[in-house]
Amino acid sequence: MQEDYYIGAYWGPRKETALECARRAELLLRGLARCDSSFSQWYRAGRGFPRELPGHPVQPEVKELEQLFLRSRNRTDVGKEVIEDLGFSRIMWNAKQTATDLHLSCGKYSPWGGPNVCLLKPPGQGPVRERLLRVPVLAEVLTCMVTAWDPDFAMASSSEMVDLVEKRGSEVRMGWLTYLSRRLGKLPPLPAPVRIEPVGKLGWLLVLSPEPMTASNPEHVAFTARIRELLDRAGLIERPQPGPASE
Repeated sequence: MQEDYYIGAYWGPRKETALECARRAELLLRGLARCDSSFSQWYRAGRGFPRELPGHPVQPEVKELEQLFLRSRNRTDVGKEVIEDLGFSRIMWNAKQTATDLHLSCGKYSPWGGPNVCLLKPPGQGPVRERLLRVPVLAEVLTCMVTAWDPDFAMASSSEMVDLVEKRGSEVRMGWLTYLSRRLGKLPPLPAPVRIEPVGKLGWLLVLSPEPMTASNPEHVAFTARIRELLDRAGLIERPQPGPASE
């Protein structure tokens, strides 16, 4: 069975303007373009784009990204007033078929609206998927996400593995590769073959295996669960429910 892999970065309530989010998104898009040639151009939905293209081309420029975020704001059903604390969101993709999807949700500071997210979903098949699902590329993509968004945690995994290992819906998720911010606490000793790499002064990147970790392999599931348990004992897995964000 082919598993559904994704790369995601997550952080709690953080009030940021469309301009601040646009600067982060520009940094992300320029970084992703260096990770793989398929990330050199992204597209968005909208009327009037040329039929030969996957959508409207998105330029990695702060002014354009700021306007895209401003147009994405949530509004009330009655009166169409902007709901400020739900921030901004945008979905992009890079091809008509076998596309990689990029979902951004940022600037959200409501304690009840779910986390801020940067989520990248590789295509289900094809050469791009094969290139992306390798440790060096995944590590580079995760580092780009972390550098741009400074999340609480980030990971690369299959949905099937997360379903098997996760115990609480709001916890830090473990994956084949996992990033943990220093804000979460102190990293405990971890067994081989886990490789630990610092990501600047922001946190650590844990690589559980040089080979793909799959939910169909019981040894992979057991090892991922073991690392999750060690991190949980160190207080790095449980995420406290956020209170009201300060203005």
